[in-house]
Amino acid sequence: MLYLLAGYMFLFIHRPFEVWPALGEMRLELVYMLLAGLVWVTFAQKDWIANRLHVAFLLFTGAVVISWLVSPWQDKSGTVVEDYLKLLVFYGMLVTVVRGEESLRFMVKAFLVVMALYMLHSLWEYHNGRHFYRMDIHRLVGVDTSFGDPNAFGASIVYALPLVLIFWRRGDTDRARATRTNCLVAGYVAVSVLCVVLTGSRAAFVGLLLFALLLGWHTRWRLRLGVAALVLSPLLWFLIPGELQDRFATIVDPARGPTNAQTSAEGRIEGLRMGLDQWLANAVTGCGPGAWRPATGSTIESHTLYGQLPGELGTLGILTFGGVLLCLLWNVRRINAAYRDHPERVNDFPLRLNKALGLAFLLMLFGGLFGHNLFRHNWLWYGSFLIVAQQVVAERLSGKPSPCGTSLSSERMSVSGRAWQPALPGGNPWIGTRA
Repeated sequence: MLYLLAGYMFLFIHRPFEVWPALGEMRLELVYMLLAGLVWVTFAQKDWIANRLHVAFLLFTGAVVISWLVSPWQDKSGTVVEDYLKLLVFYGMLVTVVRGEESLRFMVKAFLVVMALYMLHSLWEYHNGRHFYRMDIHRLVGVDTSFGDPNAFGASIVYALPLVLIFWRRGDTDRARATRTNCLVAGYVAVSVLCVVLTGSRAAFVGLLLFALLLGWHTRWRLRLGVAALVLSPLLWFLIPGELQDRFATIVDPARGPTNAQTSAEGRIEGLRMGLDQWLANAVTGCGPGAWRPATGSTIESHTLYGQLPGELGTLGILTFGGVLLCLLWNVRRINAAYRDHPERVNDFPLRLNKALGLAFLLMLFGGLFGHNLFRHNWLWYGSFLIVAQQVVAERLSGKPSPCGTSLSSERMSVSGRAWQPALPGGNPWIGTRA
């Protein structure tokens, strides 16, 4: 079943049926999801994890559906609602099938492998001449059409970056394996940086810088890394093509770029204003999910989460999405609290994943300043990883795995007087090492 879930991740992110239209005529995604659902219902060993994040996601989904049902532009919103419900079904499969550290590790690796293939294929097509010419620059795009826009593609890359670094190994007794793994991690990061630069997405570029800043600050080598960054930054900057230098320079100096670049930046502020206008006009439910363009008369989307949320879902959406964020934070803090009295467990996979997911959520909220990422798959997929990670910690605290068909509630998790399983091999230099 895990391989079927990984296969759907590939279909959803890479979307080969959009790359090769013949596959689209076969309704490949629908057929695959029906097959996976059939296997899940009939053969998969399932277990339910009690977690308040489930309730938060269901309430938010209810807000999405209600806003769609009462929207004057209901016919324009159907695709967004349908896609989100599909994501919710896949979320349900993940949290009921993925069990234990090894299966969780497998799914995180599968996600990163899919992202790597997606980036490499997109780079290959860019090398062969496939790109957007927009804002007076040539911009790398994803190979698909749904999420291949330079800004969306760059955001996808930045949101995935925290997860890859949890696999960096240090102090592993198997030096050969550690070297191979670290080379793969370094290669993934290098490809990610290259893709972000070539997209010309200022939002993704700033997100990348924020990621590097937070990463450096939470290591015990932050002073040395800071000095190295100051020395190498000019060299790295001059390796960027001139047209892209001008593009990124407009972040601090709008005069460096064309007029449309400044207009694009101001569009985020306009998106926030229009979102608030829609909220005032439809205070409870907004204009409806995906109904931004017909409701506002705009030719583009909101380009900001903080205009999209009140504008499309109203007060109902604000309250329920706020509940999702609070439950995500609650889960992150619970896992951190479980390890607080066990500093020797700093290299445990659940803790490393927990800190990486916390950073990813922060990057997504920051990215929301420049992009309409409310209905992104990352919220649900990362939420499912977080729930399973907390279950792994609960089982480790209890000293034995919970039997199939039962679960350890997060509310009953305690750190006192519990036995821990032996530490996992390998280490990580960037999570939990702040001096």
